[in-house]
Amino acid sequence: MNLVVDPPSVGLLAAWGRFPVQVAEAMKASGFRVCCLGLRDLADPQLAKIADEFSWMNAARLGYAMRFFHKHGVTQATMAGKFHKVDLYKPWLLTRYIPDFTFLRTFYHHFVTGSADRKDDTLLGALAQAFDDRGVKMLPATDFAPQLLVPAGVLAGKPLTPSEQSDVEFGWRLAKEMGRLDVGQSVCVKERAVLAVEAIEGTDLCIRRAGELCRKGGFTVVKVAKPQQDMRFDVPTIGPGTLETMRAAGAKVLAVEAGMTILLDEAEFRATARRLGISVVAVAGNQVTQAA
Repeated sequence: MNLVVDPPSVGLLAAWGRFPVQVAEAMKASGFRVCCLGLRDLADPQLAKIADEFSWMNAARLGYAMRFFHKHGVTQATMAGKFHKVDLYKPWLLTRYIPDFTFLRTFYHHFVTGSADRKDDTLLGALAQAFDDRGVKMLPATDFAPQLLVPAGVLAGKPLTPSEQSDVEFGWRLAKEMGRLDVGQSVCVKERAVLAVEAIEGTDLCIRRAGELCRKGGFTVVKVAKPQQDMRFDVPTIGPGTLETMRAAGAKVLAVEAGMTILLDEAEFRATARRLGISVVAVAGNQVTQAA
């Protein structure tokens, strides 16, 4: 007699962007039963059509998220997508999100007493630990969709000129240091001068600011993983939208870290880069170190 074994359930906590959609699709293709929680006003409604179980949630209802995963037999989950951190500094934060007891207990020292910092690694680490303490292990999204990580090489456009390569090497060291400090992962440079450094605003606004400061254009964007990168969250991500922002700002080169950067909608990304005349390279970190 053949026993029918249900597919294993896996959880997905989805925020903004295309990344959660592609992770959900990869999970389904691998035979998982996808149980997805979409952050209200952030997650793509398309997720409801992909997932086997789906529910919207307030970003501060952490207890609800845990009950949802437990109800559907989830012991492993992942986080994907961007939460716009600037929302944390809008007025009446706690009133707008109405946190539950589990959220308050997890983040009390970050949002109420102020005795703990609000760095990305700190907040996301606390979130992952809260789930782990309740029997839901948070894993890197790339464990379910490893094909999204970019390989080394020229992804699109022409090979870099010596001047552009010099800017990549210069910007790489700066971006790594900003990552080490958990400030941001991207810098914009031209002729080895720093135009903009990413902080809480995110990569797109960093690029736009560089364009405002460098009207002649032709600058380079370098985006890297943190030296202490936790692959469970905040992994560098690029997609066609990144290129559109670069084009509007006047950037000509995008350099990312091979094996540590997520590339969304690859075919569209390559076509967009060719159309906009942007060179994109994925570089192994040790190659930059040796060149520098």
